[in-house]
Amino acid sequence: MDFLNKFVLGMALLRFFSGSLEILAGLIMLKFNDLNKALLVNSTLALIGPLILMITTAVGLVGISDSLSFSKLAWIITGVLFIFIGLKG
Repeated sequence: MDFLNKFVLGMALLRFFSGSLEILAGLIMLKFNDLNKALLVNSTLALIGPLILMITTAVGLVGISDSLSFSKLAWIITGVLFIFIGLKG
């Protein structure tokens, strides 16, 4: 019997968690029915989203680190950093 790769499982669970937070945030916005509170909830999600991305990417990189050379791993990390730099501006 094949079992799930623990790194894939971890990444998937993080994404399920992130998606659940998004749905919960939408419900909270509807419950309060207030634009200021909705913007606050949305801003909080904007902080959590990149954190989930970084953690999920880190889990994946740890999972494949034994099959990647150091230079390829450095290029991947550089690419992720460029994504965050691009999102910041």
